[in-house]
Amino acid sequence: MTSAWTIYESPLGPLTLIAGDAGLRRLLFPGADRPGGDAEHDPAALAAIVAQLEEYFAGERRTFDVELDLRGTPFQQAVWSQLLTIPYGSTRSYGELARTIGRPDRARAVGAAVGATPVPIIVPCHRMIGADGSLTGYGGGLPRKRALLDLEASVATGLQSLLQPWSSSQGASATSAVPSA
Repeated sequence: MTSAWTIYESPLGPLTLIAGDAGLRRLLFPGADRPGGDAEHDPAALAAIVAQLEEYFAGERRTFDVELDLRGTPFQQAVWSQLLTIPYGSTRSYGELARTIGRPDRARAVGAAVGATPVPIIVPCHRMIGADGSLTGYGGGLPRKRALLDLEASVATGLQSLLQPWSSSQGASATSAVPSA
């Protein structure tokens, strides 16, 4: 199996992107285990995905047009598929998502599947909240989840001027740095 990876210097910190033959397989937040091989480091292979992430963080993109290679159980696949239907700037509770997939008794299992999302941001698991509206766990940490929700809310409500200090102060760009093992 051929794979490629690169690091995108996002406003949320360096994100590692890993693709296989069928599409984007993983998006890792800072602190996650990184791929090792220099031979697979190929920023050009992931340039289109990096460009879409830059547009997203600039408030210019609400949906992604990315081939995904998501690997998981049929239940996880069903949950991830439903995550992709949550509109930009909106949120859903785990119970709502469980009902949507026809398993109202499986809210906790939905939470576990959401937590296992291999391509966060693009598969918008950050749009999941607790039944009481509270922020719940996020693989990238709650501050990143809050930042993503705030970004989307400001764009969705037309308050894009709030984005300028956030995105321009972070200097988002792609880099070809080799990740640590």
